Amino acid sequence: MSFFKKLFKHKQPIIIVSGLPRSGTSMMMKMLEAGGIPPLTDQIRAADDDNPKGYYEFERVKQLDKGDTAWVADAQGKAVKVISQLLRHLPADQEYRVIFMRRHMDEILASQKKMLVHRGEDPHRVSDEELTALFEKHLAHVTQWLDQQPNIKTLYLHYSDVLADPRPAADQIHAFLDGRLDTQAMAISVDPTLYRNRQQPLPT
Repeated sequence: MSFFKKLFKHKQPIIIVSGLPRSGTSMMMKMLEAGGIPPLTDQIRAADDDNPKGYYEFERVKQLDKGDTAWVADAQGKAVKVISQLLRHLPADQEYRVIFMRRHMDEILASQKKMLVHRGEDPHRVSDEELTALFEKHLAHVTQWLDQQPNIKTLYLHYSDVLADPRPAADQIHAFLDGRLDTQAMAISVDPTLYRNRQQPLPT
């Protein structure tokens, strides 16, 4: 038996929901909760117009890059939202199942701009071209890193696909997490009316 198999033999995997900001991570947390996976959240960040169903955040996650990892072992068997920039700081002595959300870049940028406006911040501090280049470079690096980790398995899902037809996504997640979920409840929990920054179709 390999070192990593021995290390993780008696541990439950920690379910990580990740992706760029505004990529559908809160929706995925809600799906997992509906399916029977308890979320790790502190309820500090309340629901608002940008996320009317709630953010499902745990504030200590934001301190991962500062060395605050003592809470991670207690997240076994639970789902926790971790922004993609912080994935590298997860302790290597745990096993993780990462559900990584993808979304059309123009939708992410539009959603982030609306959030900045709601916060009274300038949504044009950085151009769309600069942000797109930064985000694309980051995604390439983080996906390569994820694929190289022996203690991490990753499922990539696209936000628009989940909203358009949540049942296949629920079935994929069910299989990815070894058949632990109520897929019907997961599919029902998806609210397509929240798809408010939809990519515009190309003219015909």
